[in-house]
Amino acid sequence: MANKIKLLLAEDEAALGLIIKESLETRDFEVILCENGEIAYNKYLAESPEILVLDVMMPKKDGFTLAKDIRAIDDAIPIIFLTAKSQTADVVEGFSIGGNDYLKKPFSMEELIVRVHNLIGRTKIQKSPEIIILGAFTFAFHKQQLKFKNEESIKLTHREAHLLFHLIKNKNQVLDRSLILNKLWATDDFFSARSMDVFISKLRKKLSKDESIQIINVRGFGYKLTD
Repeated sequence: MANKIKLLLAEDEAALGLIIKESLETRDFEVILCENGEIAYNKYLAESPEILVLDVMMPKKDGFTLAKDIRAIDDAIPIIFLTAKSQTADVVEGFSIGGNDYLKKPFSMEELIVRVHNLIGRTKIQKSPEIIILGAFTFAFHKQQLKFKNEESIKLTHREAHLLFHLIKNKNQVLDRSLILNKLWATDDFFSARSMDVFISKLRKKLSKDESIQIINVRGFGYKLTD
């Protein structure tokens, strides 16, 4: 079991949950299947999974609430939402509370597995210096903290930290919109693009104390961070 990816799946549709569990287990995953959000939270604490796959609509505790509770104590674990919802606001909410990806039902197992491996791989290989200097800011990527001069550090969400890291890594160059969407959202569809725009706006607001720092929208191509 040591080489298997431990995945926590929270899905209240028993038949669907069992199908997903059995399919993943044939592909060398260790799957912890939970029927509601309360059970999933307790299993998360007890089992230390490497990734979470959460249905949004669940009894007792829905997927968004569960993700919020987990993000309060764990900034790093990847979270994929399974949802029958397709409204932009719902998708953006999922990303805003710390989700890393979403899949709209119905979906293929192959697509789920690709997205799981993408997030697991990114979590394992993502490297950066302990502290990155950006203008008058210091950015602790692994701690997901941004500090302006001698002020108190502010906490970034998992997705904000990764997006800022890639902007800094490509500073003074255009960060390709499609490339970063596929890297961080695993898709460049309309909903993901809208979500990224929201996160860019949040980062601009957080960085606004240093007027020399700008995130420029290069229409048709992507974004460029300058300082």
